[in-house]
Amino acid sequence: KDLISYSCAEFGLHESLPIYSGGLGILAGDHCKAASDLGLPLVAMGILYRKGYFSQRIDASGNQIVKYRETEFAELPIRPVNDQQGEQKKFSIAMGNRNIFLQLWMAQVGHVTIYLMDSNLAENNSTDRKITHQLYGGDQNNRLLQEIVLGIGGVKAHRILGIEPTVWHINEGHAAFQIIERCRELVAQGMDFSAALEAVAANTVFTTHTPVAAGHDIFNHGLIQEYFTGVVEELGISMEHFLSLGQMPHYSSGFNMTALALRGSRHHNGVSKIHGDVASAMESYVWKDIPPDNNPMTYVTNGIHVPTFLASEWSNFFDMTLGGGWRNELRSRQYWHQIKEIPNHRFWSIRESLKAKMLEAVYDRLTHQLRRNGISKSQIKRMSKFINPMNTEILTVGFARRFATYKRATLVFADIERLQKIVSQAGKPVVFIFAGKAHPNDEPGQNLIRRINELSHDPRFEGRVVLLEDFDIALARKLVTGVDVWLNTPIHPLEASGTSGQKGGINGVLNLSILDGWWNEGYNGENGWGITAHDDSFSAEFRDKEENRELLDLLENEVIPLYYQRDGHGYSAGWIKKCKSAMETIIPHFNSERMVMDYVKNLYAPAAKNAIGYAEQEYYLAKELAQWKAKINREWSQVSIQFQNLPAAKIYYDEIFHIEVCVQAGELDPGDLKVECLFGFEPKQRDSFFHTVKSLSYSERLEDGKLLYKLVAEVNIPGKQCCAIRVYPYHEALSHPFELGYLKWL
Repeated sequence: KDLISYSCAEFGLHESLPIYSGGLGILAGDHCKAASDLGLPLVAMGILYRKGYFSQRIDASGNQIVKYRETEFAELPIRPVNDQQGEQKKFSIAMGNRNIFLQLWMAQVGHVTIYLMDSNLAENNSTDRKITHQLYGGDQNNRLLQEIVLGIGGVKAHRILGIEPTVWHINEGHAAFQIIERCRELVAQGMDFSAALEAVAANTVFTTHTPVAAGHDIFNHGLIQEYFTGVVEELGISMEHFLSLGQMPHYSSGFNMTALALRGSRHHNGVSKIHGDVASAMESYVWKDIPPDNNPMTYVTNGIHVPTFLASEWSNFFDMTLGGGWRNELRSRQYWHQIKEIPNHRFWSIRESLKAKMLEAVYDRLTHQLRRNGISKSQIKRMSKFINPMNTEILTVGFARRFATYKRATLVFADIERLQKIVSQAGKPVVFIFAGKAHPNDEPGQNLIRRINELSHDPRFEGRVVLLEDFDIALARKLVTGVDVWLNTPIHPLEASGTSGQKGGINGVLNLSILDGWWNEGYNGENGWGITAHDDSFSAEFRDKEENRELLDLLENEVIPLYYQRDGHGYSAGWIKKCKSAMETIIPHFNSERMVMDYVKNLYAPAAKNAIGYAEQEYYLAKELAQWKAKINREWSQVSIQFQNLPAAKIYYDEIFHIEVCVQAGELDPGDLKVECLFGFEPKQRDSFFHTVKSLSYSERLEDGKLLYKLVAEVNIPGKQCCAIRVYPYHEALSHPFELGYLKWL
């Protein structure tokens, strides 16, 4: 029976369980919720942090004050995992010269169970008790130990619980050591490491979530050797071989967890179309001869859990007008066309109700924050003058996310004089609400917070720029349902997906965003506004200037005029039309049910099929494939290809096209190779021009030992054509034809 194991360093389910820091955790939580809704057999594995992520205070000078609050597990929506004697399940993992003891907890998400590991046990020394203390906390040594717990401990936890997954999903590289532990288990059963790696990789799925360096952990070789010397001996390989699994260009002394995850999996994806392309290029070192467009990296665009982030007002309205069945239609684009039929006055009433609730929550938070910082009553009144739940007729723009520098929270202020004029037009006020945390070690990110705080006190923007502290899921729910516009201004292509805009869109909030991540797929010209992205061929100064100019142009000429175009109705019909379009297009496509089903069809199903095929007959196929790959690795340097007979330079439409090539193959057999002819128009790049691929047939082995391949084909597309010949290793058991990364062109 199929079962998916989903491992992640953080899970954002609800603010009552603070074991998340940001988008990765929220995505993981939504993945589990959607799997439950769909009845998908899935269990999840993570860590139970005593401190979780930090709470944030912003002082009068805009400094971020970090505070960690130790949680009481008895107060969390979790329970211990007990054995038959009623004792909490415990186990140990051997690391370096000691054992690390772990205990198990569980959180229930509908039909899905999330198992969480905790090292705060009396059996551990004081250092090891703190391994799971703080999410992403401590030095490199502690981070490595956390990832050992998540990866190696996670596999052991599965075994202790009697859980036998058919598919193992590593969500970001933090859990990649599970590959090593699963290989160790198979080696202990008598397999050699290369065959064990093939068996493990065949049913492992790996998702990479960001092109930003912080998402790709690199550990010093010395640390790896300290903790993995014993493991390497058990695997029966050299330390040099082990370290090569985490090798990547330019980091000769670093062990990269993303590289390990890629080499230990056969199914890999980014989290949007753009990010899939970026990841294909970034990780192309794993498949060195393969053009990024053709390598095994694919993508599944992120989605959000609609029942979690759709406001209850909208849920109740849909229940009354559409019936409760709408929850079963989340992937039907046709079904959501009926959003257009909602009467404008009813639509606007719901939006204004949500906005009033949001403004009330923002006002309470803001005034509490300002009073604590010693701000006078008169200044508080000025700074909150547009945050009034009794006055919802003011255009409200939200920007809430991590204050990482690439997200450019201050881009809108790049031309501050022009912005002041735009947002201060008589009768057309605009207020910006900012919220978000910067990593405690990210000083540039904290400087962004200081800058926005400074502007919120600037007389030119007093009341028009609001900065809220301690951004969490609870505040996010208010903002994404209540603001009018969701602003997102990342540096292209660093916003891998950016799901906060999806949460706004399903509630009728209009996105005003750089065309990056999911918005590049979601924007259709009618459901919000897209800002042209500039790639790295432009200077950063030019890019920021141009993107700020377009942002302010849109605000001045389209967003603000449309919002305040009331036509005597009390609302803007044009604005509501865009809001309806946002809901109609975003709900059915950018929800987590669609996302999870994409994983099922494109990644889980092939991995599950591999799990069966590779394990049959005592892993015969894994062993055979490992031996075949070893042969290819030995012989590939000997492979070359050349024309036996040059094809005709000119033929007429519908004439037969003949090609003969011979391949110097060393000790390889004809069945080890695939020879193909790619037909296309005048190429800009050899790998991207073709429209037709035809395989050449093996004919015979020539006297000099070369292999002769022939193609006889019709060319029935008129015009000037080009062709290219390529050869690469082929085995029917490969998960992807180019997974070895070998390819040669003629």
